[in-house]
Amino acid sequence: MLLTPRSQTTETGTGGPRPANPSRFRRRPQGSRRLKATALLASAVSVCLLAAGAPAAPEGVGDRLFPHLGNPGYDVQSYDLSFTYPGSNSKPLRAVTTINALTTTSLDHFNLDFAHGKVESVTVDGRPARFAGAGEDLVVTPESPLPVGSWTRITVRHTSDPVPAKGQDGGWVQTSDGLAMANQADAAHLVFPCNDHPSDKALFKIRITAPNGYTAVANGVQTDRERAGRTTTWTYRTRHPMATELAQVSIGRSSVLRRTGPHGLPVRDVVRTEDRKELEPWLAKTPAQIAWMESKVGRYPFETYGLLMADASTGFELETQTLSLFERELFSGDTYPDWYVESIMVHELSHQWFGDSVSPRTWSDLWLNEGHATWYEALYAQEKAGKPMEKRMKAAYAASDGWRADGGPPAAPRGPEHGQKISIFRPNVYDGAALALYALRQEIGKPAFEQLERSWVSLHRDGTASTADYERLASQISGRDLSGFFKAWLYGEKTPPMPGHPDWKSDAPDAKNPKPAKASSTAKPEH
Repeated sequence: MLLTPRSQTTETGTGGPRPANPSRFRRRPQGSRRLKATALLASAVSVCLLAAGAPAAPEGVGDRLFPHLGNPGYDVQSYDLSFTYPGSNSKPLRAVTTINALTTTSLDHFNLDFAHGKVESVTVDGRPARFAGAGEDLVVTPESPLPVGSWTRITVRHTSDPVPAKGQDGGWVQTSDGLAMANQADAAHLVFPCNDHPSDKALFKIRITAPNGYTAVANGVQTDRERAGRTTTWTYRTRHPMATELAQVSIGRSSVLRRTGPHGLPVRDVVRTEDRKELEPWLAKTPAQIAWMESKVGRYPFETYGLLMADASTGFELETQTLSLFERELFSGDTYPDWYVESIMVHELSHQWFGDSVSPRTWSDLWLNEGHATWYEALYAQEKAGKPMEKRMKAAYAASDGWRADGGPPAAPRGPEHGQKISIFRPNVYDGAALALYALRQEIGKPAFEQLERSWVSLHRDGTASTADYERLASQISGRDLSGFFKAWLYGEKTPPMPGHPDWKSDAPDAKNPKPAKASSTAKPEH
């Protein structure tokens, strides 16, 4: 995810902009509705059936930033999602979610994350199961306990509401002509029942039925399209496992523009049909950008790539797997110089390696996603537009102590502000984390650093990895114990001295006002 400014001002620096207050750049709801306490109960019969059982309670995998996110006891292997779009982006979609999972412990009940829809029924291995809502969880009690190490198939029939509820952030995005998804950090469960944590990746099959005249696109490759009367059903499959926060579905009056990337890679972009001529020059840049990233870190990791240009105001761009979400506004007019827009395209593209293929084991490892994406964004701007990396890093160093005081060090970020879940996306995990990577390159040298980057995405491809994993690999490749370096740069309250630049200074927060204003790492770009 990259938070992008619109009309708000940013602090002075170099390179691409960051918002002065990232928490202000959340999606602007186009409607709101309070989620009723009974939204997850199918009927009064369900309530009666549960009355005799144990009380439902939310669970979680113990993530430091999102304690109730994810669920213990099982490992999801695949999702089969089916959505029926009614032709209006303000009416609930009918949906069926089928989950194939392997139990990791004996379960007499289990939880799914789900918080914004009505559940009609749940079956476990084809048999009806009791269910109830608890916080943002759906608690399911199968007819018989599930033994450890067993395969289970969970089918939930439900609605999926595209109108944001009060206090909820993310999920469906209402566009001018339909819908898209923005599920980061923990909003996939506002769309479909799931194990909503990046540590549990799975394969996806996604089917979308919409009235004729609409085009539906999802992650992965299209495997079927079937017209039946007044509707068409589109089917997509991923060939690589995916975290729930990276799921994407676009439904709109759209065109799919196709081109070829390196090694014959299929590239497909999704735009409003009326925008295709205006946006084509931007979209044509993607194959060369993929080739540039491959020259830095190796082969593109997925089966396809492309941009989804949504006519919506979100305040961010998002690296949904194989189909990155962008605001159409970013590419319209002359608000931003071309070099900056292209560097933002590369930011989201680089996430396909850093964050999508190699996903964070916990949300505290977010710096591995955003720090690397910011690094390659800045490196691209340096090589293609002459914007010096060193100048940008020096400006980041000056602001770094303030970012740490405000948001925590890069690998130990502060939790989200109340009701603002994406507020974990602060400057400390963007340019603050890229600054730590710059320090690492200074410390171990450019050849070792470049080998580390290639080895990292190769070793952990299609998996999850942690900050400790990155530290171990860096130490192994450099032939040095880097534990002290990483402790200082990733966990220290103060920014350590920059190797090779002892003259760089970081502005400490005012002692009388220890919490600084949310500073930006960089300035509004110059034309």
